[in-house]
Amino acid sequence: MSKPATPRAVAETEAVASQTAIRISARKLNLVAQLIRGKNANTALAELTFSKRRIAGDVKKVLQSAIANAENNHQLDVDRLYVKEATVGRAFAMKRFHARGRGRSARVEKYFSNLRVIVREREEEKA
Repeated sequence: MSKPATPRAVAETEAVASQTAIRISARKLNLVAQLIRGKNANTALAELTFSKRRIAGDVKKVLQSAIANAENNHQLDVDRLYVKEATVGRAFAMKRFHARGRGRSARVEKYFSNLRVIVREREEEKA
């Protein structure tokens, strides 16, 4: 007597990869996530490879992980994958203090973010 298996959160033609506690604010990470939303997986990888943003390398790793999950775990065709969803969320903030003049201090918050990428296989086009 065990619990029934939890159904998959995403469809059979989708694969997910995520990373938590990325050391960047959600607002800046979302700018990079916008670059890849809705694009083919290969195009998105090329876009991230040549992006000047510091965080683009981490986003690229998550996208590569999602593509590998699709290929190895769900037997999806890599050439027909596209980025269905790239969601960014706030994780937490480290609170630090910065010394100011006259013995005062100012609070500095260092933000962290979460990233979730879902890739999906395109349907075959009917001739």
